[in-house]
Amino acid sequence: MNHGGPLLSCSISVDYPAKPGVLRAAKLEIHPEEILGLAGQSGSGKSTLSLAILRLLGPQCRVRGHIRLCGRELTGLKERAMRDVRGRDIALVLQSPHSALNPALQIGTQLREAWRSHAPRNPELETHRIGQLFERVGLPSDAAFLRRYPRQLSVGQAQRVLIAMALLHGPKLLIADEPTSALDPLTQASVLELFADLNRELHMAILLISHDLRSLASLCHRTAILHEGEIVECDETRRVFTAPANPYTRQLLASTSQLFAAPRSTWEAAPADGICCK
Repeated sequence: MNHGGPLLSCSISVDYPAKPGVLRAAKLEIHPEEILGLAGQSGSGKSTLSLAILRLLGPQCRVRGHIRLCGRELTGLKERAMRDVRGRDIALVLQSPHSALNPALQIGTQLREAWRSHAPRNPELETHRIGQLFERVGLPSDAAFLRRYPRQLSVGQAQRVLIAMALLHGPKLLIADEPTSALDPLTQASVLELFADLNRELHMAILLISHDLRSLASLCHRTAILHEGEIVECDETRRVFTAPANPYTRQLLASTSQLFAAPRSTWEAAPADGICCK
């Protein structure tokens, strides 16, 4: 993992008109090539933070502070410039793939439209790139599969389509917001393994947002804990899970029984395999 300066640095607060203080002190750094986990209870502000980074919260929200990607300030960019950042530099994978895909369009058409949002029309190159990525994420790349509509895909297949779409332009940062919450346990494991492989092979940073602490423990180099709109702890994953410094983190770990359902060695030893924190 690259231990140089941060790829993304943000320190923001977010207020909604009817709900001030949604994010109060969200300070976060993501380094090149790392997988950073973000955990917290429902309503803590996890998705708000990810959407704020992409500037997708809408004009009704007041965002204060800074968001810098490779030293470039994003908060002052005009929307046209920000559209170039989305998909090309930062990509997003959501938790509900069938809701994220257009039900009226074949998946091949949607991939081609996503490609053309940042590159000239080139059917031959598009076909090659889509086929390459579908093979990488474990999907068929034949013409019959590309003609399918989202309703004809399993949830796992739809999630892999979204991951392939996010990878089209080789983003520096992939934000995955609860990407396995709609999947069965076996598919969850395979998708998490895919994220680990993509991080290692493509040298791409990943912000993995999840309520599943066991997934974060097995995958992430560092883990941040968000509580009531504030990052209360951020450290190497091994340290967060074995010697948490913040009382809320200790409470969260104690209340998450599924983390301890497996032997402690299952996740305590995970960093040694090269996937987790070095």
